[in-house]
Amino acid sequence: MLQNHREEPMERVIHEERKLSFFEKYLTIWVIVCIGIGILLGKLFPRLATTLDNLSIYQVSLPIAVCLFFMMYPIMVKIDFAEVIKAGKTPKPVLLTLFVNWCIKPFMMLAIATLFLGGIFKSWLPGFEIMRDGSQVELYRSYISGCILLGIAPCTAMVLIWGHLSKGNDGHTLVMVAINSFTMLFLYAPLGGWLLGINKMPIPWQTIVLSVVIYVGLPLLLGYQSRKWVIAKKGFKWFEEKFIHYLTPVSIFALLITLILLFSLKGDLIINYPQVIFLIAIPLLIQTCLIFVLAYVLAKWLKLGYRDAAPSALIGASNHFEVAIATSTILFGLSSGASLATVVGVLIEVPVMLMLVRVCLKTKQWFK
Repeated sequence: MLQNHREEPMERVIHEERKLSFFEKYLTIWVIVCIGIGILLGKLFPRLATTLDNLSIYQVSLPIAVCLFFMMYPIMVKIDFAEVIKAGKTPKPVLLTLFVNWCIKPFMMLAIATLFLGGIFKSWLPGFEIMRDGSQVELYRSYISGCILLGIAPCTAMVLIWGHLSKGNDGHTLVMVAINSFTMLFLYAPLGGWLLGINKMPIPWQTIVLSVVIYVGLPLLLGYQSRKWVIAKKGFKWFEEKFIHYLTPVSIFALLITLILLFSLKGDLIINYPQVIFLIAIPLLIQTCLIFVLAYVLAKWLKLGYRDAAPSALIGASNHFEVAIATSTILFGLSSGASLATVVGVLIEVPVMLMLVRVCLKTKQWFK
């Protein structure tokens, strides 16, 4: 296996192969189509999504669990933890990314979401939501909770694409995907529970921990083991060109199925309050751009080269929306406002990140 890695250096392979696939390039369009399909199914078969959501064990919906696992596994199998060891040679960009992702971004997300959804836009949002335990919560708090779950889930595997399109250091991007996935095992549950508590939302701690284990730990473990086995049997080139090539659409397809189920339950809300999607998108957009600018400026201050500065800023701006959707679904249900907010994050992810990639390319002369 190690010999294959020497024959096919990781960064060179990424530069040769990495590009937007058909599904990834038009992800925003697929999401919009799934919203329409979901709303239509919700009207034609109102009991279908509810029945599927109620097939659960300890508040974990089994159909959604299957979809979300296949959404996460293809991402985790791409991670090469051997690259993490090399990060010690250039610690500044790694430390910058960790600082922005875990010390600034979650709290900035809470502040911005609370300002807009709990303040400026509050009177334009629907009233209350019934939680699974029967308690009643103001719906804007549920939307803020979805934003929080996005804010504490840094760096999707798609950030490998953003880093490559910006002509950044693919090795650094890959390392940070691995480090963030590992860090989430320890920080996601306590930080998420604390911030949800500040937002005065019910905190089922056991469910939070269970969601991290199921949707981060299990796919991470199986991804590592299957990656190791496939490379040992078939070689790294076959793994990259064949296995990953056919596996990547599985993640997108599972995401789209989840969205159809989600919007089949949220159809009435979308029809009655069409402004909700737009109002949730505004703080998410502002948060993404502010985090990008902050990380970019800090990279300049730390005198990083452009190839490290660009992915550092893009990693900070990007969200691991798969984990956020999975967690909100387990914690609050597929029909919750929190789950809707995480889906809005998916809706804006691709166009906003492509815009920020263009910003990087236009400003690369700022860096050495």
